[in-house]
Amino acid sequence: MNVMTDRQSVAANSTVNNVLAGKLHEFVTQQSVVRFYATAAAVGVFISALVGGESVVQDQEISAQNRMPIVPDDFIAEIGALPGDRILVSQRNSTGAAVVAFTRVEVEPTGQ
Repeated sequence: MNVMTDRQSVAANSTVNNVLAGKLHEFVTQQSVVRFYATAAAVGVFISALVGGESVVQDQEISAQNRMPIVPDDFIAEIGALPGDRILVSQRNSTGAAVVAFTRVEVEPTGQ
């Protein structure tokens, strides 16, 4: 299983368009299951996720646990992916102050 994590400050009233940009497993290389986990340091952060252009999560508020996501507690969604699919995760901060957001994405090949 391949794991990508990210921790970054999302500026007030702004969106980070792709927290996985440039990461090694941003593009799926073999048929896989992709799982998303997320938390934030405060309320008001929303996550969206696409895999291969298919919406998995659209603007869902994430918990304010102020730590890296724990498996399985901070599970958001799961979807199948094909070779060449791009995984895109965006985070939107709806508050008037910067908030740190934490993301974990697992890419598990299915062996098919």
